[in-house]
Amino acid sequence: MIELEVYARGLRDLNKILELDLQLEPIAGLHYKIDTNHDLVYFEFDRPALSLREIRAIFLKLGLEPLFIGAIPPELRPRTKTERLTA
Repeated sequence: MIELEVYARGLRDLNKILELDLQLEPIAGLHYKIDTNHDLVYFEFDRPALSLREIRAIFLKLGLEPLFIGAIPPELRPRTKTERLTA
């Protein structure tokens, strides 16, 4: 189980909650709970279905600035690795 907590100021607005639900509902293996009193979203993944960039893009699309709280699970970090350039 992969867990992630996201703070997004302005999430208390019912329209934002409904829009977020429409974005997250089709993602398989994702469970989430919205705490409207504190503008928090608690995510639980059965497997890494999204990256941090994708989660961030969903919130930005709704006009919300996401702040990730706590340790970021390594499974959600970007999957690209840098390569050393040779001359």
